[in-house]
Amino acid sequence: MGLLPIRIRFQNHCSTQLLCASYHCIPNSRHFSQILSNNKNLSKCLPFTLRTHKSVVRALATESASPPAAKMVKAIRVHELGGPEVLKWEDVEVGEPKEGEVRVKNKAIGLNFIDVYFRKGVYKTATVPYTPGVEACGVVTAVGPGLTGRQVGDLVAYAGQPMGSYAEEQILPANRIVPVPPSIDPTVAASLLLKGMTAQFLLRSCFKVEPGHTVLVHAAAGGVGSLLCQWANALGATVIGTVSTKEKAAQAKEDGCHHVIIYKEEDFVARVKEITSDNGVEVVYDSVGKDTFEGSLACLKTRGYMVSFGQSSGAPDPVPLSTIAVKSLFLTRPRLFNYAVTRDELLEMAGEVFGNVQSGVLRVRVNHTYPLSQAAQAHEDLENRKTSGSVVLIP
Repeated sequence: MGLLPIRIRFQNHCSTQLLCASYHCIPNSRHFSQILSNNKNLSKCLPFTLRTHKSVVRALATESASPPAAKMVKAIRVHELGGPEVLKWEDVEVGEPKEGEVRVKNKAIGLNFIDVYFRKGVYKTATVPYTPGVEACGVVTAVGPGLTGRQVGDLVAYAGQPMGSYAEEQILPANRIVPVPPSIDPTVAASLLLKGMTAQFLLRSCFKVEPGHTVLVHAAAGGVGSLLCQWANALGATVIGTVSTKEKAAQAKEDGCHHVIIYKEEDFVARVKEITSDNGVEVVYDSVGKDTFEGSLACLKTRGYMVSFGQSSGAPDPVPLSTIAVKSLFLTRPRLFNYAVTRDELLEMAGEVFGNVQSGVLRVRVNHTYPLSQAAQAHEDLENRKTSGSVVLIP
């Protein structure tokens, strides 16, 4: 039982009387009558309407009502690092957006290999348990106080930070979301933004691809690889792609690869040297890591660029400086987060990606969709290289 304060105004002053009441129920009329009979001053100063049974109950109910229950949504949670089986489908609480924030109801969620890295512990999360995912597209359902430029009903997408997109709804910083053009479907936007902006900074900033260049793209039929091949081809480069199967080779050809190497059937280093007349390529885009790293270095021409942006086969072995000194090679391990630091950078990158989709330069392949509740199966298929193009989770 708690004490419920009621403030009563007498002729010349106010007095606070404490009524015995549960925070979860209202005292019955007989109990309240006893309180009134024991305190005639209180009884006299209460308005008639308040002294009636129904009015008293209504007044007390208003004062003692519990705060509204928090909104619960479904999300994938990770309580321990490990295989796909650690992805659990659970209820989580989503609150109201604070200043500078919006709440978004996700319509589609992008699956990326970085999600696997975090799940395994290759990359470290700030806390465990956590909700994975760094890419989604959805509709704004609430905006924080004082926020301008965003409104309920806006279709928006985000990629990168913060983590937590594997959820039906989430809170996001307003300065990290970008508007999605009406002509782009939410499923396409969710599969595109992170991979598309990755392709953008790899081709435009890490190494600026120009007409006449020859580039090597590993995992050419993957989500990022597919976009890299299309975009590099549109920039006038000769594109060499590596894939694991004949089916993926056919897709890579459609995506602009001039030469496709099925690495399980032939030595990609020897084949690249043959294609380039032993000159090598200007740049290698390598998201595979351990299995391809040394071979990638061997494929480069003098002063070539080795861009290692993933490690689906594991972390590469350490590289002595003498190895890259032989041909004065450049080696970089870039991350999108360091190329989209400011909002202007973010909007410029996203704008170029969406613009290339609208103009037809980029064709987005959403080859696989899974219910969000089946994220574990999607992770397993991605790791076992059973997928091609982009993979999207649907809440």
